[in-house]
Amino acid sequence: MALSVLICDDSLLARKQVRKSLPDDLDAEFFTASNGREALEVLQQQEIGLVFLDLTMPELDGIGVLEQIRLRQLDCFVVVVSADIQPEMQRRVNELGALAFVQKPVSADKLSGLLKQYGLV
Repeated sequence: MALSVLICDDSLLARKQVRKSLPDDLDAEFFTASNGREALEVLQQQEIGLVFLDLTMPELDGIGVLEQIRLRQLDCFVVVVSADIQPEMQRRVNELGALAFVQKPVSADKLSGLLKQYGLV
């Protein structure tokens, strides 16, 4: 059964880079969102197993998405992908249940390692 993956970032280039950095042999169905509100819509409509989530976005930021995932008790793994690597922000996303925090730009090795570490591949 394919893994359902949501890539949420307001930058089309960043969304493409995350997708390109994932293993070629990953059996997955991909969804995208350009802001947090779109991400929540996808999460309500689809059974998503893994979310790659930017923090700084219009309409609803990544922290807001994480809060809503927790509030709505949505069952998915979240990997935050952000250039905002301040320790306080990393602590906050971990408190909200993010699986990992990856600094932009993402690397294929880092994402592959995370997927293996958490048994997603």
